[in-house]
Amino acid sequence: MKKAIFIIVVIGMVGWAVYDSISSTDATKEENVSKNTMNSTQSQGDGDGEAVESEEVGIKEGQIAPNFKLQTLDGETVQLSDYRGERVIINFWATWCPPCRAEIPDFQKLYEKKDAKILAVNLTETEENPEEVKGFIKEYGMTFPVLMDVNSDVSTTYQVRAYPTSYMIDSDGRIQFVAMGALNYDLMVQEYEKMK
Repeated sequence: MKKAIFIIVVIGMVGWAVYDSISSTDATKEENVSKNTMNSTQSQGDGDGEAVESEEVGIKEGQIAPNFKLQTLDGETVQLSDYRGERVIINFWATWCPPCRAEIPDFQKLYEKKDAKILAVNLTETEENPEEVKGFIKEYGMTFPVLMDVNSDVSTTYQVRAYPTSYMIDSDGRIQFVAMGALNYDLMVQEYEKMK
């Protein structure tokens, strides 16, 4: 009975993630159309055509990513600000999430081939058994830092609604790309290499 309830909950969460991802994609398209219009107007004025940069801390493209501090499974403390001056990807994921499982091998490949800085933030509060995270890391050969968001503080700050969610942050600490849902290797490389 407990297994059946767990399966129903997982199916419901996956269904919600797909629905949320689709509706977010539509909103993102509208936002991108608006942003492209702004960018073309800006490029006519100053010739660079880049996204508007802001000194404001927030989770929108162009804003400075909110700093956070979390621990790895080994108890090492890692904070986002330690990576200032480098491009970094924050990936929010969980062991029970099928799209997360699908993209982890591509993140590992990106980490190895492009020497990408990746912070994999585990949605620990959603895990049935946090000990399973260790087995998952071993099974998928994850060698980049895995951070434990035990109280969902960071996922709340970043308003994570779909699993997985990734933020790509440039060397100035600004968000340059946000993806709700799984990424494939080619898209990871394309967006990562666009950043300074």
